[in-house]
Amino acid sequence: MATLATFFRRMEPIADARDQDRQRTAREAAAAEAEDALALTGLPNDDVFFYFKRIDNTRLVRQADPQAKGECWSAIGAVCAVALAIGSMIAPSVAGIMDSYRIQDLKQEQARLRTERRKLDVEEETLLSAARLDTLAGQHNLVRPAADQVIRLQPKSDRSFAMNEMMKSR
Repeated sequence: MATLATFFRRMEPIADARDQDRQRTAREAAAAEAEDALALTGLPNDDVFFYFKRIDNTRLVRQADPQAKGECWSAIGAVCAVALAIGSMIAPSVAGIMDSYRIQDLKQEQARLRTERRKLDVEEETLLSAARLDTLAGQHNLVRPAADQVIRLQPKSDRSFAMNEMMKSR
């Protein structure tokens, strides 16, 4: 809008414009005197106007900085070195925590296995009890041998028996 006003001002004669400026300043002076004496004064720099022009930098291309690439890689290397140092400091404590979790899991598994073994021992005792074996023998028509039918083997006095036992244990 300011450009349009200046365009029309160019069309007027120059002398006429000077007369208008004088009349305007006289009117402003008269208006200032007519104002109330108790009126507030204007703000500082109230008469200053800032004009700005929009600048379009979308078509500009940034010039490549050859030093920036090296700085970037050195920063990346420094960050990796710091991360490696922190990781190596934290690794033992994390490993200790993981080991303690594993120990607790093993303790729980040991308790479970002990309980399971006790159950199996009780079950084995019930299966191998003399009363049950007698019942099973009766069902399968088996009888106990008489006293004269049992032959107990006596080991020889030489060491061959002991040698055989040692070989069996291996």
